[in-house]
This record gives sequence, C-alpha cells and structure tokens, in this order.
Amino acid sequence: MTKYTVYSKSVEEVLYPAMEDHALDIIIGKGPSARSIRLDLPRFTLVGATTRAGQLTAPLRDRFGVILRLEMYTPEQLSLIVKRSAGILEIPIDEDGAREIASRSRGTPRIANRLLKRARDFAEVMGNGVITGDTAKIALGRMEIDELGLDLIDRLLLTSMIK
Repeated sequence: MTKYTVYSKSVEEVLYPAMEDHALDIIIGKGPSARSIRLDLPRFTLVGATTRAGQLTAPLRDRFGVILRLEMYTPEQLSLIVKRSAGILEIPIDEDGAREIASRSRGTPRIANRLLKRARDFAEVMGNGVITGDTAKIALGRMEIDELGLDLIDRLLLTSMIK
C-alpha cells in the first residue's frame, strides 16, 4: 500500500479489522434495513510506505508491527542505478556523467532516471550522444538544476522562507 496518507478515515476503519482480525466487515444496504457481513481473509502481510509519516493517524500507525525509516540512496549507489538504467535504455554514459546525474538526484532513483533521460536528449541534440561529465553538467545547468539538485522553484521557495 503506497501513499496511504491520502486515504480517508473510512478507509482506515475498514483496514483496522483486516489488519487485526484478518476480516472485512461490509455493510450492505442503508438505514434500518442495512446489514453487516463479515468476510474472512487469508493471513496477509500489509506493507505501507509514505514520505509523510507525520500525517498518519496514530491508530493506523500503531497497527503496523514494524515501523522502519529508510535512508536516501548515497551518490555512489545512485551512480550505479544511473549506469544500470543507462544500460537498459541503451544510453551511452561515462562514469563522470553518471556521477554528475547521481549527485543532483536528491537521493532518489526516480529523479535520477528522469535526469538521465533529459541528459540523453541534450547529448543527442547538442553532442555526440554520449553523456559525459561535462555534457551532464551543461544539460543540468540548462535545466536550472544546481549542484544540490534544487531547481528554480525549490530555490524560490527557500528564498521566500528565509525572507
């Protein structure tokens, strides 16, 4: 279950018995003629993921047996991910190009893969198709993505918070 912070309280209330009793209680009908049926569920493991743990309600959070915090990828790990993605997409890239893209990806493979594709576009149009360190720097600079991976909107938000 991903992005479970967006679910409503009614969804949470359906999840509670499923998580605790391995059963779903379903209301059929409305008003005085409504009736409840219970569906037994096979045992299951529910894995939830969110980047907004603070927005989870305490009752839902407390029902998870194990709560872990995952760390961001290191630039070295992201560089390997960029090179692997480049191989899958048949994008020629050198070590410096992969490292440059990785360093501006905010620790996130999804962002690294997006930047890889945009750097590829730039390398194909402006260069010889190979993403080198210099090609990546120029491409990311033209996209206004700085050395920290911040874009123009990020910098504007930070500036407004400082003022």
